[in-house]
Amino acid sequence: MPDEEIVRRIAGSTGLTPGEAARVIEDVIAWYGEPVEEYVRRRHSHLQTHGTRNAEAFAIIADELGSRPVKAPPLTERQLRRIVYG
Repeated sequence: MPDEEIVRRIAGSTGLTPGEAARVIEDVIAWYGEPVEEYVRRRHSHLQTHGTRNAEAFAIIADELGSRPVKAPPLTERQLRRIVYG
């Protein structure tokens, strides 16, 4: 269960019930709790599905990792490639 203060804050600012707010918070925490390796693989696959070439995909992923609320350490294209391809 998320912190009650944040549940009250989200419920108060959105009109959600406390139970709904708690579920939304849990979903967001789970989304951003995804391990870096899983995020990189999932995001790379998604970008490739939409026709993005590797060099561009790795640049996008590196940028995204740096802007997440819990930032991953900076990863080079080579490190990202090793996560995806082993």
